[in-house]
Amino acid sequence: MLVTGGAGYIGSHACKALAQAGYEVIVYDNLCAGHREAVKYGTLVDGHIADLAAVRAALRDHRIAAVMHFAAFLDVGESVRDPVKYYRNNVIGALTVLEAMAAESVKAVVFSSTCATYGEPRQTPMPETHPQQPINSYGDSKLAIERALPHFERAYGIGWVALRYFNAAGADPDGELGEDHSPEIHLIPRAIDAATGGAALTVFGDDYPTPDGTCLRDYIHVSDLADAHVKALQRIVAGGASDVYNLGTGTPQSVRAVIETVERVTGRRVPWTLGPRRSGDPAALYAAAEKARAELGWIPRFSDLEAIVRTAWAWHQSHPHGFRATHS
Repeated sequence: MLVTGGAGYIGSHACKALAQAGYEVIVYDNLCAGHREAVKYGTLVDGHIADLAAVRAALRDHRIAAVMHFAAFLDVGESVRDPVKYYRNNVIGALTVLEAMAAESVKAVVFSSTCATYGEPRQTPMPETHPQQPINSYGDSKLAIERALPHFERAYGIGWVALRYFNAAGADPDGELGEDHSPEIHLIPRAIDAATGGAALTVFGDDYPTPDGTCLRDYIHVSDLADAHVKALQRIVAGGASDVYNLGTGTPQSVRAVIETVERVTGRRVPWTLGPRRSGDPAALYAAAEKARAELGWIPRFSDLEAIVRTAWAWHQSHPHGFRATHS
């Protein structure tokens, strides 16, 4: 099993889930955003996804039967400022992985996609049939690969599942893995950082048409995401039809609710300031995820926001400086 981006946040949790399910894991990552210390399950191959010869060699040398593709840049704001970076890596890089799979006769891929492919919500909760009109190059880069996958299946026999995440959050309940981005862009770790002496959190707008005026989002635990990837892989290997699934709890949580939950879990105040709305921030984004439950047998274990925050807080306490704490 080759996991591209397996040294990253979601990828490393997926590697653990794969290993626990009995798969032999090969992590393919150039560590530009991931962490060597996060490769606790599997063997690391240091390489770039745009290097066709290197990807083919990894597939061939390790007799890979299936691929999970996580390797991608994911900062929405950065994708607006620097779209070239996102199309080059997220589109060209992913297509290179698929090309390598075709050349080496690897017939199954689980693709890490995103709810950002939908763009502005026309309805909530958002089903898989929601129109896909992304408003930034991050979402567009993921949609480009979603659109390519059926063509690769027809031409090369590569079965696929695309998983559209909503807001990944939390950390490994065993404390081995967690979230360590630089810079950190996600709300829960930023709120924890603010509660523990870091910079004050900025809340972008409090005048949305929501119960408390702040944005609503669907937070899904990273271990639940990892479990969904294993179930998606098992579906393809068993000969199931290629398809796309939303991954979320279906329960929206406001920015204020996250702040209050972090304060309750940590026992500390989260200092925050009010900023203007960010362009392109919808009032509410949350999933209709019944399809994944029905067809993959996927049931999130950490559907409660407080349970998610508790795992993130435990990780922060044991790794206050991220994976660098393993060296102290």
